[in-house]
Order: sequence, then C-alpha cells, then structure tokens
Amino acid sequence: MPGRPESSEPPLLYCADTGGTFTDCLLYPGDEQRPRRTKVLSSGRWRTRVLGCDRQGCRVVAGPEIPPALFAGGHWWRSGDDGYTGEISSSSRAPGGLLLRGAHLDRLRAGDLLELSTGEEAPVLGLRLLLGLARGDAFPPVIVRLASTRATNALLEGTGAPVVLFTTAGFGDALTIGDQRRGDLFALAPSRPPPLHRAVVEVPERLAANGAVLHPLEPGFRTELAALREKHPGCMAAIAFLHATRNPEHEEQLARWLTEAGWPLVVCSSAVGTLPRWLPRTQTAVVEACLAPVMAAYLDRVQAPLKEVSVHVMTSAGGLARRSRFQAKDSLLSGPAGGVCGAWAVARRAGEREVLAFDMGGTSTDVSRLSSGFEYREELRIGGARVVGPTLHIETVAAGGGSCCGFDGHALFVGPGSAGADPGPACYGAGGPLTLTDVHLLSGRLVPEWFGIPVDPAAARRELEAVARAAGLPASEAAEGFLRIADERMADAIRRVSVREGYDPGGHALLAFGGAGGLHACRLGGLLGIRRILFPLQAGLLSALGLREAVLENFAERSWEAPFNDCEKRAEEAWSELEAEAVAALAEQAGDDFTPVLERRLALRLLGQESYLVLESRADQPCDWREAFARRFQQVFGYDPGDHALELVWIQVRAGTPPQDPPPESFPCRRRREPEDTEGPWPALHLGSVRAGDWWEGPVVCADAFATLVVERGWRCTCGDAGTLRLEQVQKPEPSAGAGGMTPAAATPEVVRRELFARRYSHLVGQMGAQLERTAVSVNVKERHDFSCALLDAEGRLVANAPHIPVHLGALGICVRRVAEVMPLGPGEVVLTNHPAYGGSHLPDLTVISAVWHEGRRIGFVANRAHHAEIGGKRPGSMPADAVCLAEEGVCLPPFRLLAGGQARWDELEERLSGGPWPSRAPADNLADIRAQVAANQLGVHLLKELCQSAGPAECARQMNLLRERAAAAVRATLDRLAVDRHVCTDQLDDGTPLRARWSRDADVWTIDFTGTGPVHSGNLNATPAIVASVLTYVLRLLCGEDLPLNEGLLDPVRLVLPEGLLNPPFQEDPHQCPAVVGGNVETSQRLADLLLRPFQIAGDSQGTMNNLVFGDDRFGFYETLAGGAGATADADGLSGIHTHMTNTAVTDPEAAESRLPARLLRFGFRPGSGGPGGRRGGDGLVREWLFLKPVTFSLLTQRRSSAPRGAARGGDAAAGANTLILPDDTREQLPGIISRSVPAGARLLIETPGGGGYGAGPPSAAADHP
Repeated sequence: MPGRPESSEPPLLYCADTGGTFTDCLLYPGDEQRPRRTKVLSSGRWRTRVLGCDRQGCRVVAGPEIPPALFAGGHWWRSGDDGYTGEISSSSRAPGGLLLRGAHLDRLRAGDLLELSTGEEAPVLGLRLLLGLARGDAFPPVIVRLASTRATNALLEGTGAPVVLFTTAGFGDALTIGDQRRGDLFALAPSRPPPLHRAVVEVPERLAANGAVLHPLEPGFRTELAALREKHPGCMAAIAFLHATRNPEHEEQLARWLTEAGWPLVVCSSAVGTLPRWLPRTQTAVVEACLAPVMAAYLDRVQAPLKEVSVHVMTSAGGLARRSRFQAKDSLLSGPAGGVCGAWAVARRAGEREVLAFDMGGTSTDVSRLSSGFEYREELRIGGARVVGPTLHIETVAAGGGSCCGFDGHALFVGPGSAGADPGPACYGAGGPLTLTDVHLLSGRLVPEWFGIPVDPAAARRELEAVARAAGLPASEAAEGFLRIADERMADAIRRVSVREGYDPGGHALLAFGGAGGLHACRLGGLLGIRRILFPLQAGLLSALGLREAVLENFAERSWEAPFNDCEKRAEEAWSELEAEAVAALAEQAGDDFTPVLERRLALRLLGQESYLVLESRADQPCDWREAFARRFQQVFGYDPGDHALELVWIQVRAGTPPQDPPPESFPCRRRREPEDTEGPWPALHLGSVRAGDWWEGPVVCADAFATLVVERGWRCTCGDAGTLRLEQVQKPEPSAGAGGMTPAAATPEVVRRELFARRYSHLVGQMGAQLERTAVSVNVKERHDFSCALLDAEGRLVANAPHIPVHLGALGICVRRVAEVMPLGPGEVVLTNHPAYGGSHLPDLTVISAVWHEGRRIGFVANRAHHAEIGGKRPGSMPADAVCLAEEGVCLPPFRLLAGGQARWDELEERLSGGPWPSRAPADNLADIRAQVAANQLGVHLLKELCQSAGPAECARQMNLLRERAAAAVRATLDRLAVDRHVCTDQLDDGTPLRARWSRDADVWTIDFTGTGPVHSGNLNATPAIVASVLTYVLRLLCGEDLPLNEGLLDPVRLVLPEGLLNPPFQEDPHQCPAVVGGNVETSQRLADLLLRPFQIAGDSQGTMNNLVFGDDRFGFYETLAGGAGATADADGLSGIHTHMTNTAVTDPEAAESRLPARLLRFGFRPGSGGPGGRRGGDGLVREWLFLKPVTFSLLTQRRSSAPRGAARGGDAAAGANTLILPDDTREQLPGIISRSVPAGARLLIETPGGGGYGAGPPSAAADHP
C-alpha cells in the first residue's frame, strides 16, 4: 500500500452528511473559499450507466474526476437486481469513462444502470472522489466533520445492539407500556413499536421523590450479574432507577458492578438526562445503549482508512462534538441540524433574521424557524421513543422527492410511503413507483442532462400515465395535482413551526435547500404569503456546509423544581458552577486558546402548573427573568400572569466556541441573464454559469448536478456576491393561486380538489388543536391531550374532527346544533357550555363554540371540547363516584355567551365557576384553559375565512358536502359487505343495568334501536345521545378500516332510536333534578363500543372501562385513566396495557406524579394471564398500586369488575378487573367498581385492570410475551 504523503500544508477540512439516500460531501483545500463537492449514494456506492461490453471488459460512464483505479478490487451491482453482481478485478480509463474488468460483466448490456463500490463507507468514498485517490491510496492530513442518519436508521429499523434494562423493582413492564396510548385510534388490532430492550431485570432498590433512600441497593444482587451476562450474551446494559436524578448513587454503584462483571457497555439514565421524568429518561438510556455500539462501529469504519484524523460529529443541537465526548443519542437529528446551521449562516450573511428553513430531500422534508438564532426543544420523539437532551426545533414531514404518488379510488395522494434509495423513483430505472421526482421530471422542472445521475424518463412516463388513467385525468393534470398536494403537505409543516407558535410565515424569508427544496419554493411562497426566498450556492449540500459553519459546544444543566423566590440566589451560584463545568468540557475538545460564548437558559412556570416556558440570555448580559417570563407568557397565552408565584424547573448553560463572522452579502443587479436552453418545456439556466450581479425573471429552471431551483412567473432572482440566489415576488399571484392557495373549481380536477380540501380542513382542526395545546396550562390538555377540535358546516354538521379523543367524535355536531337553536351566534361571538342537555358529555368537558361569518353569511362553526381536571362537585376532581344528580358533579353551565359585541364576560364566568353549592376548586385554571380554548377557536375562524376568501364560500360548502358523502358511501359499502341485516346484541353493566342494540336494514338505511336498554340510572352511568353518537361514529370508522374524514357523513346511513332512559335521560332546568352523567361519558361509552362491535365477531371485547381514578383533598386533585387489554382478532393477539376504543389519554409519569403528589407509586406493570385464551389471545390488563402519604379522598369509576370482557368466535373471556384497598394494618378490602372513600396516610390502593377477550377456538396461544 502506498505510504501517507508527507506534507507541511495545514490539514484539509472535509464535511460529509450521510442522509437517507445520498451522502453530501464538501472538501475545503487550503484557503479556497469554494469547496470541491460531490454526492454519492449513502450505501457507499457510486451510480453510473453501461456504455457497452466486449471481451476487453465493460465500459461505463465516468467523468475525468473519477480516479481510473478507484474501484479496482471493489464490486458492482446492476440496479434493481441483487442477483447480478460481481467483483471488479481492475479498472482503467477508457473513451467516455472507465473500463471495468471482472466477474460476470458479460451479463451487462448497454444502458444498464450500475452501482460501484470500493467496500468503504460513503464518506470515505466521497473523499477519495474529491482527492482523486484510488482504493488503497493513503489520505493526506484531514479534519473530518460528519453528520449521519446511521443511528436514526438503526433505531427505526430495530438493528441496534441488544439491551438489557435494569430498573426499580415493580416497574419492569413500565417501559414497554410507555404512556399507554395507542398510535392509531382506529386500528382494530392496536400495536406499539417493538421494544428496544431485549429483557428487563428488576432491581430491589427504591428512592423517594427527594432522593432519600427507602430501600438500599442490596449488595447480594452483585453476585447475580455475571450469570445475567451469560444469560444475555452480547447485550449492553441500561440502568434507570426512579428518582436517580435526585440521587444517582444507586445507578452509579450498579454500573460499577456491571462493568466489573464484564458487561461491555453500561449506560446510566442519570448520565443522559437530568430532568425528573422516568419514562423519557429511561427511553433515552436504552436508546444510547442500543445505538452507541452502532455509531462506534460506523465511526471506526470511517476513521480506519483515514488513519490519524480529527473526527467531529454533528449533534441534534446543531453543535459539534469530538468523538471522545460524543453520545449516539445526540446524533438522531445530526443531518437536519447541519442543514439548519448552514441555513442560519446563509441567512445571517444575506441580512435576514426571521427565516423559515425548508430542507426537502429524497425521503422527507425538514422545516425549522430561525429568529436571531436557533430555537431548541428539550425532547425528541422518534421511532416511538422520547429522547431527552437539547435538540433544534425541527419539524419533519414524510414528503420528499421519493414520495410515492398514486390514486386511491377517491383522490390523488402523495406519500407517506417513499421509494427510498432502492428501488428509488421510477426514473432511476430500477422498477420503482411513481414519485414526486418523476412528476417534476415529466413536468419539465428537472433537466435530465444536469440531474447528476442517469435517469430514464420513459419509465417515469409509463408510471404517470397508468396512474392518470386510473384517476380519469390527462397525465399533465395528474402531474400538476400531485405537485399541489405535495405543496399543501409541506406548507402544513411550515405552519407548524410558525403559525402554531404564534408567528406569521409571511413575515419571514423562506430559505430553500436540499436537492428538491428549490422545486417548491416559489409555490410555497404563494401558499404562505412569503415574498422573499433565499437559495444558497450549496443548496443541494447545505447540511455539509452547516458542518463547516458549526461550532464546538457543550451543555450543562441541573433540575430544580422549587419556588423561584426561594432559590433565585442559589440559582445564581449554580449558574457559575454549570458555566465552569461546561467550559471545562469544551476545553477538552477545543483546547485552551479560545474565548467561550456562554448562554443561559432556564424553564419557569406558574407555581402549581405543569407546563413551563423556556427563557434564554447571554451570560454576559444581565436579565430580569421575571420580566422576561411575563413578556413571553403574554405572547404565548394572551394575558398577563400578574403577580403569580413562579417555579424554577431547570437551568442550563451552553458553552460554545466563537462562531465564524462572514462578511455581509450584497445583491447588486448588474446583468440580466437569458436562459441557456429554451428547447424544453421550461427555459433553463445552469447554476454553474451564474455570477454575482446576474438577475433574471421567471419562468426559468435553474439547476446543476446537486439541486434545482424553479423560478416561477412573477418572481425575480438575483445572485449575490457569495453565490446566494435571492428571489423576490415582483408580481402578485394570479387569482388561481390566492393567499389561501386554493384555485377556482373550474381550474382544478375534482380528484385533486377533494384531496386539497380534505387536507386543508384536516389542517384547520389540527392547527386548532396545536394552538390549544400550546396555550393551555393544565396537564389534562398539555400532557394527557384530553381535548378535541372540530370544524362544522353552516348547519352545524360535523365536517372534520381532529382525532384526539374518540369519545368526543360526533358529539360536537349535536352540541353545536342544540346550542345554536337556543342561542344563535353572530360574528365574533363565542358560547361556552358543559350541560349534557345541550350535547355536553359530562361536566368536566367544557365546549367552546364560535360561528364563522363571511360577507354577512354564516359559513360554518368551529368548536373544541377540553377536559378540565376540576370543575367543582362534591369530590375533588369532579368525578364523584357517589353522585346521584348533576349538581353534585360540579358547576353546570347552560349555554353562556362568553364573547359578544367585542366584549368578554370573564368576570361573570369566574363568578359562576366560584359560586353554587359545589364550586370549582381551581377557577383560575379553568379560566386559563378556557382562554386557550377561545384562542384555538379564533384561529379556526381565521383559517376558514381565509380559505373562503381564496376559494369562495360556495366551493368550500360544496367540498364539505363531498367529504360527508364520501364518508357515507364508505359506511354503506362496509355495512353491505358485512351483511348487516338483523342483529341483536345484549350485555349489562356491572350493576345489572341492561344494554340492548338491534341492527336492522331498510334499503340503504340501517337502524340501530336501543329499545330494551335500561331506564335512567340512579347513579352516574347515564349517557347522553351525544355520547351514543360518538361511540357509533367511532365504531363505523373502525369497521370501514380506511383513512376516512371524521365527519357526520359516517352517521348519514344510520338512524338511531333512543328511548328515554340510560342513553337518553331527561334534563330539567334545575341541575339538582337532572340525572348524574359523569360515568356515562367514560364508562358506559366503553361498554357501548364493545356492544356495537359484537355482532360482527371480528374481535374480542376490549377491557370495557377507562378505570378512572381521582384522589385529592381540598388543596389538590389528581385524575388518571388506566389502560387494559385489547381484544384479539383473527389476525393478531390483543395488545396488553393499551388504551382502547373511546379514550386514548396518557398516563402520568411516575416521577412527575410523585414529585407533586403526597403519594408514591409502588408498582406499574402488566397483569399476566388476564387476557382471554383462544386461537388468538386477548391482551393482558395492568396492575397499578398507589401508597397515600397523607389522608386523601379517592373516587373510583370503573366497569368490568363483576363481569368479564367476552371473547369472539369461540375465544375465551378475559379476567375481570379488581379494586383492592389495603389499610395501614395490611387489612385488605375488595372494593366495588364505583366508590368514593376517605382513607388515612399509609393506605394503599391496588387497581388491576381487565384483559381483552380472546379470539377463535383451537389450541390456546401462549401467554402474552412482555420483554
């Protein structure tokens, strides 16, 4: 092997970003400002085309920059056929490219697409190409900076190292259970991502919430570790004990023991996360243990051929870390973070401070908002895991150049499936599907000769024409439809980082990059009202450029959770300690010859609240944190927090090396450029020929081998002196592309309009939900997501309902219509109610309704419903198990006009919440969340009016009707397929109250008659017609099994018969004369879902309850619902410990609960054997045990305690649930399903939730396997 060349030159700087499809490579030799650049497949292969083969060998296309002997000793593959491969014995220069010699080359034909490999990782191949080095040649001195999706891919594909989790005894199942929510609300057989850990070991130890030792780590446990290593060979270890952030001694001691016992890698949760949240910290520790070996092996393979090089890795926070201090969990967004760094460098140089970064690649699109710097978040959700640590705020949508395009029988669609790198788009010639890349190519928006890799337009055309025929469209109209749908999806992502956070996208510049970002930039500008666009010189490789611009950095943080008044001085001392810690860690990477840039960040919240605001300041600039908090609070929540006491949640320091300070870029207009190629559908201009001062106007396609920019008509483009292209809108968009982005009906095919309107309506309610979540203060809304938002037509019929909580589905339409009958809403008016007589469900669910008016005519309604943890009543938590009338359940609000004539009646509302025999115990919290609900409606009103302004109210109304008709047609087809003719199903509540539903059919109308169901309930299990409608909506959507819009069209083919009684109780004006309903919403609804599904015998019963628990006293209240077993189906065992049917709320994290409550969670896990037997086994329930540390009153509202969930198709019944009270003297008492009780300190409450019914006869399946 040739030796390393000797050189006194400074080391080269090499930056490589390995993405899902391509690896972008930039090399900065010496003082050259413009780098050498290349792009290779992330598989480590280089793609080319066969020119011809003969006895001498095979000639392939290759430019003069390719070293002749680069691939000698490597391998070749024919694209799209893994069976055709062989070794390359030699390669040499030949006319037009390279001559390859080796095995099986005689199989190849001219035109075949080949992939060649040296056997090295993509960054190494890229560096060889840039330096002209053959395989085996030594590299000169080089500094390497890397970003990679390697860890992300391993996480998503489950190819990381095996991990054994060591955790506190009693919590071995808690990581698998997660937050108990199901990912798909309408999956008949819910699933969860496969666990990252292979096994769990419960360790006998326990700490209190303050870190005090309750049960020491037993020395005898040490003797078991070697045997455990033998039992789990090759496994890494992750340790996560409860409250380890308060006291890490137990974790650190066990880590020493495991290392001594020979475990190859040990990760402590207290070392990867400092905040007291057990679940995300545990997930982070497991992720690190799983991915660290993967990243270490990858970096070894990159570093080995480079010998002694300096390697830095980009982190998800947008900074660089030396390999010695790098943690794998910090690389999950390294590529997108590099793009943000590059975007911010380009924006600063161009003088822009408010920027929306738009990075569209092959498989996905990343967007972020930059405002005088980076925006961070403290947690990243990816692949079912929550990973804690500083992370740039980046939103990702599954829409890239490789997104699949097709027709589903109703409308065109784009994504979320992707062709990936293999087989890739149809034009790659490897048998791939139609993708956005193909659509752009066939629309003339890509120049094949400048594309960078060989493409096959004919293959793309065949796929487009096939889809267009299925949709009944000309190919050109189908292509434009796909582009518009993709625009809408990406605009949604941009709105999520701008509108959702309270910022107008029109006030920003759009910085478009990635291989495909420039293809959509002008179109997105028209959709979002953005008039300035930046397109960087290195747009196609900006993530690699970001590696050059990034700085070394280190974070240090400390959890606090104490009143700010009590700890402000101590926090100042802690700042100094953290700054010293962060700078010392930074010096290990950067040396001592630098002046660190220090930034302080802290999280403050109102004392007693869960949500917090993050504030930041330069360390050398004094900051009045209270004043900063008040300003930010006003901006986010819309009102002044006043003198409310504050709580400090955590503090953090960021230490970084000084950033580069490039000179500002100017944009003179010197020369008007004309297109170089005017033969194609679009005039074309090669980016390599553009010089500073050049300008031109669209329509023009500007491209090189790395990226394409489409300058649409009405936009002017100018090249700056640093190569950045700046686009400005010089002509307002035509009426066909208004601010709302919707074209007149005559201009767009129906199958395209349907999809665009469906997405816009779905986006509208989704944005309302995001606004509500952002501005609410309660745990119920922010953490448990117990709310729903809806759009309704002018008659109050549900059009779109964001799928938040199933029990709210369908109910909002009934509520809006009944309220509008008694209290018509004018422009700007807002009505609030929770009364079940007006479509309410139960009193804690407060509904806010607004009418939407346009040009003097009502065009629709928006509404939202949110669960308030406290609304009064005879028991804390407003869910009294012993209530016998509505008044005992809390403050009852018949329709109340909250806003009218520009005036708000907040004072009067506060009086109502604080008055009556059982007033709310937290009126301030109620008012705060109601303000958030009003703000969510106001956003919905604005978005619908904007849509009507651009598309016209008549077209908006027509599309609303079409959405309902589509849902109705799907239900008719489903019920017809299931042969629903005459079915009678019966069941009974635990107290014997009968439930009866009779299905019958008359032509295309199905009647569900509940005659025979019990009378008005003497307790609180009465359900309103709105609840019944919600259950039926859910069941019909579940039966359809397709992604349908959630609207009242689902109910159009169905007629409900509801006699007065349990499911249609009468209501009087006096709440004392009205039946109680709190249990009807949460418990009867669950039983109805199983009842209505039973005739079809497609699944066993699910647990049939929400297992409601409320406990508290006059000073606090806590509410949670608990998951159980899902019913088995013909195709799958039921899932264990998952919320089913009519609810999907998250369970509270054990550390979060214990840090705020006078209670301790003793265990939380699966209930083995509780699932019903059968050919497919039902899911197991859960076990959850609380210890009360002070006297409290608790209420249980549960079902399936005296009757078990049934199996289906001869499958076995599940185990019923059980509630057990264990008094301080260990006396045990079996409790009924519905009870309120006051207990002393030291009492324990054990809740065992029901399993799910089995499915099918036959050999009993094995018991549920829980890692």
